[in-house]
Amino acid sequence: MADLPGYMRACLHTGKLAFLAILVSGGIVLQILACALYNNWWPMLSVIMYVLLPMPLLFFAGSDSSSLLSESDSGWVNATKFLTGASAVGSIAIPAILKHAGVIGWGALAMELSSFFVFVLAIMCYIRMGEDDDYRIL
Repeated sequence: MADLPGYMRACLHTGKLAFLAILVSGGIVLQILACALYNNWWPMLSVIMYVLLPMPLLFFAGSDSSSLLSESDSGWVNATKFLTGASAVGSIAIPAILKHAGVIGWGALAMELSSFFVFVLAIMCYIRMGEDDDYRIL
């Protein structure tokens, strides 16, 4: 990537940002469709977990995201990992519990879970973009 001209690198970085925007938009559309198509708005409970998911990372990890991918002796980093994992499990558990209780159908469950996996893919792409040295402009 270093041998590409500057305008070409800028174009590729813009494409990466556009891809992230499309992923997040697709996740939101799937979330809303899971509710609107089946005329049942209970699946929107998952949005609470989507809002709570990044909070431990924002409050406890700060800008040191590399510590989340390695072992740490810090109690704050371990608490962050635990709370983030609990929120991620809750994002899958809420639609599963709603389906088990008979509140939502199979179609809504499938759309909820696909929305979750689209959001996870967007987060992984965002983390990968943040680790890329060519992306940083200093």
